[in-house]
This record gives sequence, structure tokens and C-alpha cells, in this order.
Amino acid sequence: MSHILITRPEGKGADLAEKLLQGGYQATLFPVLTLDYFTLQSAQLTPLLNADKIIFISQDAVKALLALKPDINTKAQFYAVGEKTAEAIWQGFGVRAAVPKQHDSEGLLALQSLQQIDGQNIVLVKGKDGRPTIAKILKQRSAFLNNLVIYQRAPIEGEPSNWLDHWQSLNVKGIVITSNAAVDAIFNQLPLKQLEWLRQCQFYVASSRICEHLKLQHVNSENIHIAAGASDSAMFTCISQGNTMSEHAKPTTLAAEVKTASSTNQTAKSAATSPAAKKEPMMNQNNKQKISKTGSLALLISLIVASGVGYQFYQKFNTEQQANQLVTQLSADNQLLSKELQAVKAAQQTLQQALFNSEQKVAASLAENADNTAKQLESALQRAQQQAYSLNPHEVTSLQRMAEFKLWAEKDYKGAAAVLARLDALLAEHPGTGAIRQAIHSDMQALSIVKPIPAEAIYLQLHGVLEQIDKLDFNAVALPQVAITTKQDALSEDVSDWQQNVAKTWEQLQDNFIKIRQREDIAIEPLLTEQERHLIKQRLSLYLSQAQDALLTKQASIYFTALNQAHVLVSDYFKQDDPHTQSVLKTLAGLNKESLNFSPEITLKSTEQVKEWAQ
Repeated sequence: MSHILITRPEGKGADLAEKLLQGGYQATLFPVLTLDYFTLQSAQLTPLLNADKIIFISQDAVKALLALKPDINTKAQFYAVGEKTAEAIWQGFGVRAAVPKQHDSEGLLALQSLQQIDGQNIVLVKGKDGRPTIAKILKQRSAFLNNLVIYQRAPIEGEPSNWLDHWQSLNVKGIVITSNAAVDAIFNQLPLKQLEWLRQCQFYVASSRICEHLKLQHVNSENIHIAAGASDSAMFTCISQGNTMSEHAKPTTLAAEVKTASSTNQTAKSAATSPAAKKEPMMNQNNKQKISKTGSLALLISLIVASGVGYQFYQKFNTEQQANQLVTQLSADNQLLSKELQAVKAAQQTLQQALFNSEQKVAASLAENADNTAKQLESALQRAQQQAYSLNPHEVTSLQRMAEFKLWAEKDYKGAAAVLARLDALLAEHPGTGAIRQAIHSDMQALSIVKPIPAEAIYLQLHGVLEQIDKLDFNAVALPQVAITTKQDALSEDVSDWQQNVAKTWEQLQDNFIKIRQREDIAIEPLLTEQERHLIKQRLSLYLSQAQDALLTKQASIYFTALNQAHVLVSDYFKQDDPHTQSVLKTLAGLNKESLNFSPEITLKSTEQVKEWAQ
């Protein structure tokens, strides 16, 4: 069976090779291209979050994007050029992709859901230097297109001439090709002898586009077989059908020869079994009985001699006549050839003169055409610098307005920078937009400096302080309860007890008015009632809640005033050596240092540039 060479990139041709081996073919994996994945920044992947439709050109585009682990809008409509790409999308993102019946760019663009796409955000995930057909048509249909180039194909290291020496030693008969880049890699800088051998091989390609590209390398169309797609099953079917058709001719010829031989044998048999053939031996037997053997022999010898003499005479007469005719014919041919030779010499002189004149005319015409072409190219370049060819002004202004909305209405500085990055990527594909791009990069730099206010974190910290209020201990001493004493020193009503009554009276007088008590405490702390303590904590809670409201309503002055009042209350009324008090004071001091610039002064320079360009 034929030896088939599979040139698909590494990791893609193993299944096809296994099928070919099971089908009785010889198969060799020889990748001629390598895939290099690009590393993109998060800003370049932002369009995937707002995309309405996401189109993947190949399995490699899906794998390269998965390697970046992007945030992607899985609610968007996914599209795949072929079944293998759709399967890779399902395995990678868990989303079913729309697949056209015709597995190419034209089939994809013919889908009904890609007809009315005015104003929709579409992301095209592709490789470098791919076909521009999809991008061009989608822009013509007024879609907002983002080209996400995430990989490139490049020839593997080595000389193609060395590849072909190896292929010839393997006696390769067929080559599987699935991209134009593979065709360019194989036919690059080959000597004429190797090109002649290569053009005699059978080529199995994935599309008519690759077939046309092969024809540019002067490959005969009879040696090119187009599969129903790039899948392994489609390629195997194409290879099987191609070999079967090429081998049908030999069995047909052999069958015809067998049929002819059999018909000849049948004719001979029928002739041998005919009635005339049966009667002839019977007649010969009768004659042999009537004629003697000697007479028969003499008659036979006479006939042979007469035949020889007649044949020699005939040959001699025939030979002389043919010789005379040949001499006459040669003389006539010589005369005709001399006339033609003279005519050729005259024509050669005429052609040389005409060629000399035409060379001068061609040289003058080429010089004139070169001057005209240079002028046309220069004028076309000037026109290209003055205006963007297919750049849609509506798309540019819409993106600029979206960036302004995110900046002023939503205060989303990262979102505004992402939209400007998307606008810059769009303008990068068109000449004459250098001034706008410079302004865009200046705006992106200004937006990157702005630090977002961690409002949620600050709010939660204030909530934590509110939860700690009930755990704070007041800096006060509780009043002791007044002891209720019974009148043990009551005076006696008996007159005889007068001395005892006088002593008791003196002791009471001394105890109530004259006795001095000493305190050993260092400081006299204020005494607070329960109602006062409750009011202080309520007031502290009010200040912290006021700071939270000011944070949400973006009122920086009220926020800092409330924090200062809360700090004063905690410092004045609560124990400073208590861990809860120290934690609250530390948190309040940290919150008071936050920079709450809710309205930074940022002016987008690109706005004026876009307005001037649009006018």
C-alpha cells in the first residue's frame, strides 16, 4: 500500500496515522509547523467579558486562549469553524458552539445569526497572518470587532531540502496538508530536481483554498484531492477514495485481456467442432487411398519449388519498384526542404529585427510603467495617511463615549482604561491615527495612577468598631450603696442614764461633723450614672453610623468629622489600658488616615482628538 506523510503540527496527526495503519497504509508523522502561543495582558482580554459573540478560528485558538485562563462571558454565543473546534470549546468552556455545514470562513459567514449584527460586540480569536475574510465581512456588517491574535504558526527548524531527501528514502507517495502555511514551509527554496519529485506526489488537503494555493506551486490538479474538512475521518475517507480511483485502471485492462483471450479460445473451439472440420479428415482418408505416396511427394516438391521461384521473382520486382519510388520521393523532399530552409532563414532575420525593435519598445514601456506605478503608490500612500481605509467613525466615537461614561458616571477607572485599550487596538490596524493613539496612551497612564477607594473595606471596619462598643469599659468608679444602719446609739429615757446619754451624744456629734476620713486613691475619677453611660455609647454609635453614611454618599468632610468625634469620646470616657479600647482607637486612627478623593481631576485628552478626527 501507499506510504502517507502527515504534516500536521505535533500532537494532531496521531489518530489519523493509527487509522491509516489499520487500513493497510504506511504512515509517517512529520510536522512541518510549530505553534507558538502569545502571552496577552489582562487589558487585552477584557473584550471577552462584554462580548455578544465569540468566534474561534481553530482548535489551536481554543487551546491558546485556555492557557491564558481568561475571564469570559459564557452567556455569549460561541462559534466554531469546524466540529473539532466546537468539541474543544465544549471541553474547555462547557458551551455548545454553532458550527456551519461548510467548514470554512465562507460557511461561517453564511450562518443566519451572523447576518444582523449591527452594533454587537464580537471577539475573533485567531492566529497571526490568518485570512482577513471574516474580519472584513463582520466590519462591513457594522459589528464592533475585536481581533484577539493569540498564536502563530512557524516552520520547524531545518532545511526543506533535507526533509525531501528523507521523504524520498521512505518512498512517500501521498502528503496530508491542512494549511497554506504548511504548503509554504514545504515548497520553500527547493532545487528543481526535488520540486519535480514533490509535484508527482499525491496531496490530500483540507479545503479548496489549500488546493488553489498548491496549484500556485505548479502541482497538477489531478494530484490534489480535497477532503470534506480537516478532521481525521474526512482525511482518511479522502485518502481511501483517492487510492481506490487510481488503482481501478489496471484491473479493467486485465479483465479486457482475459475476456479477449477467452473469446479467442472459444472461437478456436467452435471452428474445430464445426461440421466442415469433421468432414475434411474423412475426404483426406479417401484420397490417400486413391493416390500413391510417391506421386504425392513429387507433387508436393514441385509446388514448393514453384512457390520459391515465384516468391523470389516477386520480391526482386517489388524491391526495384520500391527503390525507384523512394529515390523519386527523396529528391522531391530535398527540394521542398531547401525551399523551407530558405523561408526559415528569411523569417529568422525578420524575427531578429522584430525582436530587437520589440526589446527597445518593451524597455521603454517598462520604464514608463515603473514611473507610473511609483507615482500611483505614492499618491495611494498619501491618501492612506490622510484617512483610515475601512475605519468606521461611528465605532470609534462610540468607544470613546463608553470610556467617558465609565469614568464620570460609574467611576470605574479600570473599565475606562480597558475600553481605551480596546479603542487603541482598533486604531492600530489603520494608518493616520498616531495622534489619537498618543492621547489614548496618555489617558491610560493617568487612569492607572488613580487608586480606587476601598469603600467596602472601610465600611466593614466601621461595622466592626460598632460591634465592639458594648465591650468597652468606662473610666469611672461605681458609687457604693448606702448602708442602712439601725439606731444602736439611741438615747435612753431613764434619767439615771444621763452620763451614758451625754457620751453617746458626743460620739454622734464627733462622727457626723468632726471626724476626717482619708483616701488612698491617686486620682478622683468622675462618677457616671447608668443613663449617662447609655447615652455616651449611643452617641458613639451615632458617630460611627454617620461615618458609614458619609462613605456611601461620598462626603469626605462629614466622614472625617464623625471619626474625630468618635475618637474623642473613646479617649475621654473609656479605660485607655483596656485591650478593647486600644483596638478601637487604633482602628479609628487608621481609618482617619484614608485618602478619600471621590472626584479626582482627570481629563481625557483623547476626547478632543477623536472629535477633531471625526470632523
